[in-house]
Amino acid sequence: MKTRFNSYDIVCCVTELQKLVGMRVNNIYDVDNKTYLIRLQRSEEKAVLLLESGSRMHTTVFEWPKNVAPSGFSMKMRKHLKNKRLENLKQLGSDRIIDLQFGSGEAAYHIILELYDRGNIVLTDYELTILYVLRPHSEGDRIKFAVKEKYPMCRARESTLPTIESIKEILVSAKEGDPLKKILVPVLDYGPSLMEHVFLLNGIKNSTKIGRDFKVETDMDKLYKAIMQAEDIMNKAKISSAQGYIIQKKEERPNTENIEEKEYFYSNQEFHPLLYEQHQNMPYQQFESFNQAADEFYSAFEGQKIEIRAVQQEREAMKKLENVKKDHTKRIEDLEKTQLEDKQKAELITRNQELVEKAIFAVQTALANQISWADIATLVKDAAANGDLMATHIKKLKLETNHISLLLSDPYEDDELPTMVIDIDLDLSAFANARKYYDLKRSAAKKQQKTIESQSKAFKSAEKKTKQTLKEVQTISSINKARKVFWFEKFFWFISSENYLVIAGRDQQQNELIVKRYMKPNDIYVHADIHGASSVVIKNLSGLPVPPKTLNEAGVMAICYSVAWEAKVVTNAYWVLGEQVTKTAPTGEYLTTGSFMIRGKKNFLPPSHLILGLSFLFRLEDGSIERHKGERKIVYGADDTASVTESDISKDEVEIEVLDKSDDEDTGEDVISQSEECDKLETIAELEIEDVDSCNMNAQKKQTTEKNGSDVSDQENSKFPDTHIKIQHLEGTKINVLTEPSQANNIENETEKIIYLGDDNPIVLKPRSRGNSENKQKQPKPLNQNIETRDDNKKQQQQIKRGQKSKLRKIKEKYKDQDEEERQLRMTILQSAGTAKDTKKNKREAVKKQEVQDDGIEDDEPNIQAEVDMIDTLTGIPVSEDELLFAIPVIAPYNTLAHYKFKVKLTPGTSRRGKAAKTAVNMFLHDRTITQREKDLLKAVKDEQLARNIPGKVKLSAPRAQAFKR
Repeated sequence: MKTRFNSYDIVCCVTELQKLVGMRVNNIYDVDNKTYLIRLQRSEEKAVLLLESGSRMHTTVFEWPKNVAPSGFSMKMRKHLKNKRLENLKQLGSDRIIDLQFGSGEAAYHIILELYDRGNIVLTDYELTILYVLRPHSEGDRIKFAVKEKYPMCRARESTLPTIESIKEILVSAKEGDPLKKILVPVLDYGPSLMEHVFLLNGIKNSTKIGRDFKVETDMDKLYKAIMQAEDIMNKAKISSAQGYIIQKKEERPNTENIEEKEYFYSNQEFHPLLYEQHQNMPYQQFESFNQAADEFYSAFEGQKIEIRAVQQEREAMKKLENVKKDHTKRIEDLEKTQLEDKQKAELITRNQELVEKAIFAVQTALANQISWADIATLVKDAAANGDLMATHIKKLKLETNHISLLLSDPYEDDELPTMVIDIDLDLSAFANARKYYDLKRSAAKKQQKTIESQSKAFKSAEKKTKQTLKEVQTISSINKARKVFWFEKFFWFISSENYLVIAGRDQQQNELIVKRYMKPNDIYVHADIHGASSVVIKNLSGLPVPPKTLNEAGVMAICYSVAWEAKVVTNAYWVLGEQVTKTAPTGEYLTTGSFMIRGKKNFLPPSHLILGLSFLFRLEDGSIERHKGERKIVYGADDTASVTESDISKDEVEIEVLDKSDDEDTGEDVISQSEECDKLETIAELEIEDVDSCNMNAQKKQTTEKNGSDVSDQENSKFPDTHIKIQHLEGTKINVLTEPSQANNIENETEKIIYLGDDNPIVLKPRSRGNSENKQKQPKPLNQNIETRDDNKKQQQQIKRGQKSKLRKIKEKYKDQDEEERQLRMTILQSAGTAKDTKKNKREAVKKQEVQDDGIEDDEPNIQAEVDMIDTLTGIPVSEDELLFAIPVIAPYNTLAHYKFKVKLTPGTSRRGKAAKTAVNMFLHDRTITQREKDLLKAVKDEQLARNIPGKVKLSAPRAQAFKR
């Protein structure tokens, strides 16, 4: 199979790629350490040029997987080549080296691609000084490929047409019997395929050998004519673009159903810019250009591997079936042969009865006289030498097993019984020995009968297994072809119960990538309140507030993908808006990779248990999507039936033992009572709602005290004022508790407020009145609004200088009826200095954000948007009417998987991830409700995909697990 460009391919490719000259470099990506993509653009025209060291160079229209973090070579090329125009693209001499020049004059840079041997890619400046080399090495003492060395352009071989005399000298000096093609390919620059093509056109066979099929004296003119034709083809390729051809091979696919109807498939073998003479009778695909043919060949390479692997597995299955048939046939033949031999031995003993009896008696007599075995052998040998008839028939003494070997033949010559050497038992008579061989013959006949009877059953069983194997291979092959890898699968991910995509980083680099590339201002950033946790982002395409249930699920994910899982520590998480997350560090400090600054208020979520679930999402065919529309949606009320169902399921949950290792810890699960959970949720809710500036509160309290100072009842109440407790999160898990005088509550005017925090238990909150009826009561701010923390309020209160309290009190009195929105509007109209500073700061942040996004991200945005929309095609609740394409394993908070068809609970334990995942899949495969298609899809999922998102060692538990164990 052809895997790299030859000389003629390079000439055709360079000619066709001249259309790229004048286009500017938009960005550069690396697919792997040898393959790079250069994205080019000219007004509305776009192109992607693919370079692979040592193999190929062509444009591509396929979406190649890019590395998450660009390599050092990619960054170096981006630095020097970005926004540069491709000025020149040429082949160096006739060698397999291509020079791409970007920019002109002293601002020019060169990428030199070597497509021979192990290959190389070199980046140089305008003087050809090497700035970066993919494979540093040296060729001898003079030529070195290293940074700051000059690239030797002179090493490229120049194209010169050899004369007929020079070719004749080469052929005369060659040994007799050497292949003609092998001698000429290193001398000429046409490549082996083109050489074979012109040879066949001029009547020279590919296997022609010098001195035998080819005579230098008579056939030289014919050879030189072929060489001139090859030169004409090369010159034509330098002027005009060539078409493309993919040469294919027709291969038969094994079939057990009907031998007459054969199935075939076509595998790609080679790609060429010309349909050569040697390929005229082979199947091929034709393309408009050579670049298209090369792009199609390499892009279909992986799919071709899957197809070939499937055919190999099918052939192995058919080979096993053939081996079973051959084994049965051979066994029957051996039994028939054994029966025939035993029958012949018995008949020979019977016909030579007297001779056998004498031999037995003679040996027994010698043994009775206590003659040694060696002496008995000597006596038999001497007697045979003296012509004794009985002694001549004794061929061997096997006294250690109490047997002798006699050479017997048919004395009557009636039947054609062959002469045979037969073992005779000395303890038995001649008739007894014959009976023994007859018994062996009957035993072999019985075995043959049983083998024949079981043969049909064995063949049917083997054919059934083979058909099942072929079916599974074809199914898995089709699933692997249909399997589309989504962009978010390289991260930790799940889809919330309200249809929000949630992603998290696996390491520091992915945390950095998620925030910089994939997080938008409307998205939600979630992080565990503990060091060493993943950055979690909720993709919010609608721009509406994210529901609390999704926030809690993302919080569970953030906690589980942290050090809390291994430590088995229950903690809480917090969320902020995407616009609150920044990479800008305070003055004099810096942020490491994967670290970010949070500006403004952190919204803390309730503490969560370390409970995840393993399940599968199934990709629906387009016609089945409408059936599952709205199965993941926002629920604005409590559903009692769902609560009961979930509680019943939790009662039935039983721990599943993993085969490799049993869990050491107690199987009982920690459960928080409903009242304690409600208290915690209520405390968190009060923290979010009760966000009032401390200066305003103090001012209102003073005004209230002055106005009501004459009231005796108020004076009595002031001696023992009502207090309420405020809980402030300062740093990490540190909590500060403050007691402050509470305002008198007007119980008659209180209105109850109901809040749903993602579970089925609503919380009733009674808001407090913040002042007298003449003061405007402040409304609680939404949970997702960007507001200042109490820490900032406390600092602001401490920074108030002496003498400013009265001034602040007057300002508060003057603007007491003005809300924040009106204040910002007035300041914007007045063009206040503070607003100007904020505007400048926002501009600086916007510039920095644009610099971050300048990494070619704008090109990926439509793809990301489309992929997020694709989550509607995934379902965890397939029905029998659905047409399913493939299955994707998903690790998510267990509450998210409440209605999924397949699910197991994961908690911190001692079982290894791989064994636990296999145990879970095995349980799913034995589910009574599973369909055959679902079985096939689950079996097609690779083992490494199952366990890669499990956070660590786990314990499995699932509802109705006892039934599975039985």
